[in-house]
Amino acid sequence: QVQLVESGGGLVQAGGSLRLSCAASGRTITTYSSMGWFRQAPGKEREFVSAVRNGDTNTYTADSVKGRFTISRDNTKNTLYLQMDSVKPEDTAVYYCAANRNRIILSSIRRKESYSSWGQGTQVTVSS
Repeated sequence: QVQLVESGGGLVQAGGSLRLSCAASGRTITTYSSMGWFRQAPGKEREFVSAVRNGDTNTYTADSVKGRFTISRDNTKNTLYLQMDSVKPEDTAVYYCAANRNRIILSSIRRKESYSSWGQGTQVTVSS
């Protein structure tokens, strides 16, 4: 069974850093043409954070985290990462890893409906 498993969440003070990891079991992440991170705060919709695509040197990042969060993937470790720096209390949310075996077109890369596989989420709490 293919699974995406997030880790690395926790409690961090504002201005600090965290690195989230998403490990793929049952399948190598290279089989996922598109991978991304989303987050959901209490009472809010799940929102796009960042994404990468195979063969695409660009990364795609929400304006709210641009310049602070960095997405990357290490195929040798079968893992997707989200480096979170200069975190703010408004970054508090459950963070989800998402993937699709198909290449998502750019106009749809920020839509959660474009992703077919999801992890269970990891909680990130930023204290002020």
